[in-house]
Amino acid sequence: MHGEAISPMMSDALVILGAAGIVIPLFARFRITPIIGFILVGLLVGPYGLGRAVYEFEWLSHVTITDPERLEPFAEFGIVLLLFTIGLELSFNRLWELRRLVFGLGALELLVIGSLLAAFLSMMGQYWTGALGLGLALAFSSTALVLPIAGTTTPVGRAALSMLLFEDIMIVPIIFMLGALAPYAQADGLTGLFDTIWQGLLVVALMMVIGRFGLPRLFALAARTKSPELFLAASLLVVIGASLATTLTGLSPIVGALIAGLLIAETEYHTEVEGIIEPFKGLALGIFLITVGMGIDLTTIWANLWSILAAVMGVLTLKAMVTGILLRLMGARRATATETGILMASPSETTLIVLAAATQAMLIQPGTAQFWQIVTAIGLTITPLLAKLGKHMGRRVEPLPALHEAGLNDGEPRVIVIGLGRVGRLVAQMLTTHGKAYVAIESDSDLIDRARRDGYTAVFGNASRGDMLDKLGVDKCPAVILTMDEHVIAQRMVRNLRAAHPDLPIIARARDTNHATELYKSGATVAVPETLESSLQLSEAVLVELGVAMGPVIASIHEKRDEFRERIQQEAQLEHKPKLRTSQAEG
Repeated sequence: MHGEAISPMMSDALVILGAAGIVIPLFARFRITPIIGFILVGLLVGPYGLGRAVYEFEWLSHVTITDPERLEPFAEFGIVLLLFTIGLELSFNRLWELRRLVFGLGALELLVIGSLLAAFLSMMGQYWTGALGLGLALAFSSTALVLPIAGTTTPVGRAALSMLLFEDIMIVPIIFMLGALAPYAQADGLTGLFDTIWQGLLVVALMMVIGRFGLPRLFALAARTKSPELFLAASLLVVIGASLATTLTGLSPIVGALIAGLLIAETEYHTEVEGIIEPFKGLALGIFLITVGMGIDLTTIWANLWSILAAVMGVLTLKAMVTGILLRLMGARRATATETGILMASPSETTLIVLAAATQAMLIQPGTAQFWQIVTAIGLTITPLLAKLGKHMGRRVEPLPALHEAGLNDGEPRVIVIGLGRVGRLVAQMLTTHGKAYVAIESDSDLIDRARRDGYTAVFGNASRGDMLDKLGVDKCPAVILTMDEHVIAQRMVRNLRAAHPDLPIIARARDTNHATELYKSGATVAVPETLESSLQLSEAVLVELGVAMGPVIASIHEKRDEFRERIQQEAQLEHKPKLRTSQAEG
């Protein structure tokens, strides 16, 4: 009776939630992407891992997943949510700006790589229809892994996004084409393709019209209730409805999810929707990665080790080289082309879908499909490692100037600004205006490149490493300013700096008064809570516009700020009230 108390579905859910609870914090602790962790969990608990021993040890059925097919719907939903959140980060204007890359670079990348792989496989003895199906399948790159790693705002992220968007658009036409090439294919194969295209375009047009006028009203109603649950329900209704609409016409559900995200991105509610969906996307993506790990059979890999390794290296090398060359031909920097090429080199979750379609159409044998499924699973597993390799190689082919090349060899003490985002840039501008020498340090090579072109004194490096700050002369610098938004890292850096340099002025950006309190406890000289000051300034502007006299307004603003100063002083156990503004009037 006890063994029957938990259904297989509930057991699978507990395994997945347990994996998420272990993998995410553990890998975050060691600053390793949880992508690898989820794949390893899938390998461990899947049918080729501990699942093999379920019949010997019955208790293992509670910590393993022996039927990966039960998870496939949830994995597909994870990909749908991922494309939805990508749409939220974009806009129709930005997508229009990317049209040259999407239909130029994206089309070239897919067709050139697919053709070269097909030609090579054909020379190896594969019949040309099967070689074409395999070549196109392996030409796809992983939307689910690449975009979370690269983002969509950096040069690498924009290039990857454009190619992945074209690949997502081409999934359905390629599957239709493989069906038309099948030995038993009927003459109406192409007719079905044309029907899908015009019906899909009609549905997309209707979605855009309904979304433009209906979505703002829907989310306005949800917002008035002030219920997060209703807002979540409205968000899921939109993404699932859009995905079903495109699926019914024969298009991929991820096309509908992307369009739904783009439509919501045009409304004022996109930030709220993004925040609500984010945890679900992460969990669903974890389920997909677990299913990838379950497809890795170590015994099969060992039996065909050299041929599998040769296939993996061949696919990765060809895709990286072709993608890099195409990007260079389209004007990308060497570093961007190199990093993007290596990042996009592995096959995709879509590869598995196209392989299944080619097998169903009898273009390739089941054994051949299994071989390339293993190659794909290995490629997906090492994608985070490829990302790190791409960054390293990008810096090798186009190194950033050394410290002495950035004009820092004059021996002059400089203020050190850590972080060169919007806040760091403004701080650097104000220091320059008042004739104070500074140097900014940033770990994002794209931000460094743009900042140097704009005339900022900046170096590439990881400020959390003490030796990096020593090279910049932290022992004699007038002050260190931390502008990053990562509150945990900021607290750790303040603590380490204060321990190493007891008299160093440390000015830190804080999210709010609670974060400011933690920074003061860690040793910050001044912590500036940005949300407090923006709220007070907003209140001041509103009161003045409503006709309240300026004198009482300023007095009430000072009084409110003083309340927060007293609270921080008590909670951080400071001797004096902290300055929440740098004005001496607030001293």
